[in-house]
Amino acid sequence: MGLYNRSNMNILPDEDLPFDANMLDRLAMVAIRVGLNLQPGQDLIITGPVEALPLIRRISAEAYKNEAGVVSTILSDDELQLTRYEHATDESLDRAPDWMFKAMGEAYNDNTARLAVSAANPLLLAEQDPARVARAGKSMSMAAKPAMEPITNFVTNWNIVSYPGLAWAKQVFPDKSDDEAVAALAEAIFSISRVDNDDPIAAWKEHQATLTARQEWMNEQNFHSLHYTAPGTDLTLGLADGHAWKGGASTSRNGITCTPNIPTEEVFTTPHADRVNGTVRASKPLVHRGTLIDGIEVRFEEGKIVEAKADIGEEVFLQLIDTDEGARKLGEVALVPHSSPISASGLLFYNTLYDENASCHIALGQCYSKCFKGDIGKDPEAVVAAGGNSSNIHVDWMIGSGELDIDGVTQDGDRIPVMRNGEWAYE
Repeated sequence: MGLYNRSNMNILPDEDLPFDANMLDRLAMVAIRVGLNLQPGQDLIITGPVEALPLIRRISAEAYKNEAGVVSTILSDDELQLTRYEHATDESLDRAPDWMFKAMGEAYNDNTARLAVSAANPLLLAEQDPARVARAGKSMSMAAKPAMEPITNFVTNWNIVSYPGLAWAKQVFPDKSDDEAVAALAEAIFSISRVDNDDPIAAWKEHQATLTARQEWMNEQNFHSLHYTAPGTDLTLGLADGHAWKGGASTSRNGITCTPNIPTEEVFTTPHADRVNGTVRASKPLVHRGTLIDGIEVRFEEGKIVEAKADIGEEVFLQLIDTDEGARKLGEVALVPHSSPISASGLLFYNTLYDENASCHIALGQCYSKCFKGDIGKDPEAVVAAGGNSSNIHVDWMIGSGELDIDGVTQDGDRIPVMRNGEWAYE
């Protein structure tokens, strides 16, 4: 019997889960101790789908075991979301619960930690009207800005982890039975999140050392730009003035060092919003707001997308980049070796958190102000002056492969190999 049925949602007890429930305890421990590095007395907001309650409950318990203040949980449900797209008026789609996002933003600015559990059906909205999906997405992005800005500006410590939801599992493993698919996705999540090690905390410390070495090498080079070449890609991507590469663990403005993404394989920084030129083709599909977008190709001029198309989901993609003025510009560039554990799994997860960590990627929209040297990131005007982009969206899409070469271009115009055939050249 599967975990989820459209007519009867069922949160299974531990003994009925088709995988080792003890692994959820390990994942909860990593989420609190490594992902968030939650501090004694610190409050926490957890968001996630009802299907992920077995993990959410463990995360809450682990938080309190680590002397958390107050843990607040906000649950979502795929069926409830569908009812809106199927029955709501257009006027309803133009609205969003801004009161909730304002309250969340206030909490984050007051040192509350943020933890999101991802498990939702990646193609939930695939059969819905793209215009209605885009309409609701735009209003939600605008309303969510008070909660999004403290996260993108790294005001507080935050983290994302995943739970093997049935609809997601069936998308990744369509030929397996319900229980087999969930078990297979669970095994992949636990392995890629490094919780199947004898000592997951030690495994994460070792992995962090690797990511730190990579970001330090990139910071030492202080490149002016990166030049990407691959099939369908010839892109020169300028880097923001005073940019700083980050990877894995980072220290938020509240002084807490956390690892926002579990899993993570990337080192990343802020591109210059006006210095991106050339063409780039996506190497993996993007799932955005429940819609599959595949075969993305765009052309940049002076930082802005001036031509865009996609083989699948083009209408949704075009509406996405018209969300606001900054949606056609880049807010993040990230480097990931093609041999990363996620890429090596050979799986397409239809989940940005996983697929972006299988591949070099770029992100449209809002930049991360933490990716600057000195005090630049503390001053919004200084971030803009240095080339940081501003937008209501932040959407990653993958451009890396085993055929990707990247050269770093120095301030003097010299070229240094950064990646060859998708792997770090200096290593």
